[in-house]
Amino acid sequence: MIKIKTSTRLHMALIDMNGKHGRMDGGAGLAIDEPGICIRAKKSDIISISGDPVLEESMKRTVRSLLPSDSGIEIEVIFRNKLHIGLGVGTQSLLAVAKAVNDLYNLEKTVPELSSIAGRGGTSGIGTHSFERGGFIVDGGHKTSTKSGFAPSSVSKAYPAPLLFRHDFPDWHIILAIPEGSGLHGNLEASFFKENCPVPLPEVFEVSHTVLMQLMPAVIENDIEAFGLGVDRLQNTGFNKREIALQPEISKEIMKQMRESGSKGAGLSSFGPVIYGFSDSKKEAQNIANSVNEILGNSGKTVITKARNSGASVTVGNNSIL
Repeated sequence: MIKIKTSTRLHMALIDMNGKHGRMDGGAGLAIDEPGICIRAKKSDIISISGDPVLEESMKRTVRSLLPSDSGIEIEVIFRNKLHIGLGVGTQSLLAVAKAVNDLYNLEKTVPELSSIAGRGGTSGIGTHSFERGGFIVDGGHKTSTKSGFAPSSVSKAYPAPLLFRHDFPDWHIILAIPEGSGLHGNLEASFFKENCPVPLPEVFEVSHTVLMQLMPAVIENDIEAFGLGVDRLQNTGFNKREIALQPEISKEIMKQMRESGSKGAGLSSFGPVIYGFSDSKKEAQNIANSVNEILGNSGKTVITKARNSGASVTVGNNSIL
């Protein structure tokens, strides 16, 4: 029996949704400790998935793509968060299942290989690399010659993007506002990419500059003010601006309230509805959460968490092996 626990992630930006200079996609994001995902698995004569009827068929497809012939596995999903809220839950869940097969049967595949087999990582590499290493991540996207058109990871067949930058994230408090509902996904998400890409090149330059010259140095220098300004800047340009335009008024009100309550930056994770902000004060973080809860009422919740600066944990008995 092994147990795998992995983080979720914030997706802060798709960098180049233009592709004129030979690469497309690229992403910036962050692994977060909670809400997480946990599964248990053991060898078996059959393939059995329990605890997650929504993802069961996708998990079985991933398992069948990896399992040696005449082999099986029993997997129990202990807990996971809701799908399609901007935290990358689907990718992390499928990677956990793929990792379970890989480790139990000593397949020796890399995490990017597992991600590709699971059908993930074809647009953003943030979920793949956060599963493996945690921390703050920037990936390099894909050559336009290897990917046909702009599309979300759920339908793209490209191999996961290479890791360009990974750094431990500072010990800041991360405030999550999770309104009820779900973000764009499925066919609607694929249509959104087609309708909104390519993004004008000047906006791509703006996003690139913000990631390279604001977010990355701020993480290295533990500069929450500069990081927050960079997060805010990202919301007003590029693909992010178009994602935010889809959001209901309550999401925009939450972002405004976070900033007014002291959050260093406020942003939308992927297609939302999750909104995130940062504080280096526990008391201030709680005050921000309280002010957001007044807006949410009974139509959502807040979570205060921190970054996860390590990859998924794999435990056999009482011994951590990853």
